[in-house]
Amino acid sequence: MRTGFFKYTLLIVLMGLFIAPNAKAQEHDISDYRIRFNLKTIKQHDNSRILEVRFIAANKKDRKDRVPVYGAKIEFFNFLEDETVQLGSSNTSKDGIAQIALPENQSYLLDSEGKINFRAVFEGTDELGGKEREISIKDVHLNLNLIEKDSIKTVSIKAHTLDSLGVQIPLEETDVIISVEGMLSKMTIDEGVIESGEYEFEMPTDLPGDANGDVTVYTIIEDHDDYGDVVQKKTENWGVFNELPSEEKNTLWSEAAPIWMYVVLTILLLGIWANFVYTCINLYKIKKEGTALELKTENQ
Repeated sequence: MRTGFFKYTLLIVLMGLFIAPNAKAQEHDISDYRIRFNLKTIKQHDNSRILEVRFIAANKKDRKDRVPVYGAKIEFFNFLEDETVQLGSSNTSKDGIAQIALPENQSYLLDSEGKINFRAVFEGTDELGGKEREISIKDVHLNLNLIEKDSIKTVSIKAHTLDSLGVQIPLEETDVIISVEGMLSKMTIDEGVIESGEYEFEMPTDLPGDANGDVTVYTIIEDHDDYGDVVQKKTENWGVFNELPSEEKNTLWSEAAPIWMYVVLTILLLGIWANFVYTCINLYKIKKEGTALELKTENQ
């Protein structure tokens, strides 16, 4: 049943290689595409872990021509020599991504170096061969603290792994990224190197915060060969909140005069213009009456 369903799903995906908007895909067949099956692990801020597979058909000649494999069932395992534990399974999305989430208290099989070995497997169908990918990573314990030293806001990072006996081993020469939460995405504010398991960074004092002045700080070890992706975050009231300026009231010392002054000035101007018009009208009447009186005198 599963094989039949996936057969039709795969046929639709492969047809997409020819009917996709990319005109170049229409000129080639499936042999022009390289199937990429990549596995990665992401340890999140709550110490849970995500296992993620990206299943993509990439054109060998055109890097922009990429077609995700949709609906493929991916199974995830933790293994040690001949012992294998299934962690879960997931079908790829329309973006060709399959994920499972493992809780913080998940138990893993560890090798003699304290590494966790993961395997992702796609069994394959008649139309598409099976795929398998393995990675080995050490579990990093990444601690992030936002502290003030001598009134200086400081990001303090401590990181270590554990060997098979549970002994802490500080991280060495490990790149780390420090970023803050932005409106649309994270904004990087520093990139450094963890030495002897520690790294510190002085926070800028002009970072905008949310409505409460809070800033969320992330520390990220990204795409490391031995650790994978590791993320930690914390929130502190270190942001600068720029309040919206209140509407300035009309006063004698402001750019806009008080309302009563506009009213008084308007009345005065109306009075002046009314007096001017009244005077002009009277002058006209006087002139008219004078002319009439002059004509009457001449007639007599």
